Amino acid sequence: QVQLVESGGGLVQPGGSLRLSCTASTNIFSIFVMGWYRQAPGKQRELVASIGRVGSTNYADSVQGRFTISRDNAKKTVYLQMNSLKPEDTAVYYCNTVQQNWTWGQGTQVTVSS
Repeated sequence: QVQLVESGGGLVQPGGSLRLSCTASTNIFSIFVMGWYRQAPGKQRELVASIGRVGSTNYADSVQGRFTISRDNAKKTVYLQMNSLKPEDTAVYYCNTVQQNWTWGQGTQVTVSS
């Protein structure tokens, strides 16, 4: 069973930045399209960014221009650089394949507040 470990969350003021990391315990990480998801209190989990095997990216409208997803296949890790953070970005952030093949990790809490 693949394990996903997210890290890098925290408390940040509006306009601030954070960089999230997610490492997968599989040697076939590179063949999967990976995504970052988030779930705010009382809301459904949503996909905010995805990255293909060779680096093509897609973003939700709500984060376009502020978030950047990247990956390092050798490290089996996907990153999410979050800039110009807003209070509405507050959520638990998770990674998974875009088909959600793997068991969800514990996520990492991002809180944007002054």
